[in-house]
Amino acid sequence: MGYTSTAKKSTAPSGGWSDLWKQEDYWAMWLGLTIVLLAIVFWSIGNNFMNWIVLKVPNYSDYRTAINYISSHKNALLALFLFLLSLFSIAIKILTGEVKRFVVGFTFLFLLSVLVSAWGSWDVMKRYNIETPLLALVVGLVISNFLKIPYWLSAALQTQFYVKLGIVLMGASLPFTLIIQAGSTAFAQATIIALATFLTIYWTGTRVLALDKRFAATLAAGGSICGVSASIAIGGTVKAEKQHVSIAISLVILYSILMIFILPLAIKGLHILPGPAGAWIGTAEFADAPGMAAAAAINEQAIKTFTLMKVVGRDMFIGIWCFMMALTSITRWDKRYANTKPNALDIWIRFPKFVLGFMVASIIITILAASANVVTSKAIDNNIINPIIELRNWTFILTFLSIGLSSRLKELASVGWKPFAAFSAGVLVNIPLGYLLSVVIMGNYWITIK
Repeated sequence: MGYTSTAKKSTAPSGGWSDLWKQEDYWAMWLGLTIVLLAIVFWSIGNNFMNWIVLKVPNYSDYRTAINYISSHKNALLALFLFLLSLFSIAIKILTGEVKRFVVGFTFLFLLSVLVSAWGSWDVMKRYNIETPLLALVVGLVISNFLKIPYWLSAALQTQFYVKLGIVLMGASLPFTLIIQAGSTAFAQATIIALATFLTIYWTGTRVLALDKRFAATLAAGGSICGVSASIAIGGTVKAEKQHVSIAISLVILYSILMIFILPLAIKGLHILPGPAGAWIGTAEFADAPGMAAAAAINEQAIKTFTLMKVVGRDMFIGIWCFMMALTSITRWDKRYANTKPNALDIWIRFPKFVLGFMVASIIITILAASANVVTSKAIDNNIINPIIELRNWTFILTFLSIGLSSRLKELASVGWKPFAAFSAGVLVNIPLGYLLSVVIMGNYWITIK
């Protein structure tokens, strides 16, 4: 689903009541829904706070335009910074306890995000289709690969937390009726993709390259279900070695970064419409954060179809796959656990809880919009949905900066040729199959998603 973060959390959730405040997924859900409810409350009392803090630097050709805009909106920028810092610090206090380091690191990260946002509005960037999220990734990669990232900054590089929060906010811009309508299609497409990619990587790894079955399963999960989170969850489920899980994570990150650049270029070169393009990215990308970056390089419609395909379709698989792989591991791979039975509760325990926040946010806004007249509906768009979308965009900038700042290409490249070959075999199946399903077979359906 995303990248690792510095939060000191368990990779194997217990499913108890304490998880409601001790897991990153839940905090992404709580804070995302808090933002949605605050937007509704501020609008209902006639307060323009949400619109005031969500700034967007206008497109410019003269750099002085950006400087003047930032200078004239410095109070709103400070308010946005304090708003995000206050919310995030509450979660960090519970998750890691490193609030002081987070405050220092987040201050730097926010200032960098403002610079990237301003730079991304330059007409030269627009001319070459370098969208702000992609620019944030490049800036982060350049910094991390040429400079040593200081310890105080690492606490703020909460990649998974930012992207999960952004996905919850994404729910506010997608009507729940659309999620229900697209759910069956996305789930069917995700099933085909997951099975084909998983079996390709696993078969290549075990039969051709003689890799350990647990190692191959961990690689296959990362390439077929939801990236890093799947590698960690499946690796723990089948009792893979820690080194094997780390290699799987490195391959997911390496290919995810490559796909951020390759997929938008292929989409533009093949003249694929935004709806099918987003769905293709949702099947071909390996993690939520880089997939969002690739979709953002297309347009808002691509972001929506990507979210439906990746989050509603593929991410929801992880609990089911953990249960199935635990059953396989116990009954076929390791007789030492012959008397152990996998618990069906694991499906719920492994289920990505932020997806629930995504759906609840959609339900809240859908109910609100359904009870409104034409004038009120426009006011809801302008004062609730649009500010939430802009806040979502800020969380994505933070996400992509964090990916870049925590990724060293030299380390990602040192994984060994056999795991690389097995994972690459899955990529060679995943990308063309995703194109076939998203563009050729189901393209007319994905075009209709607005």
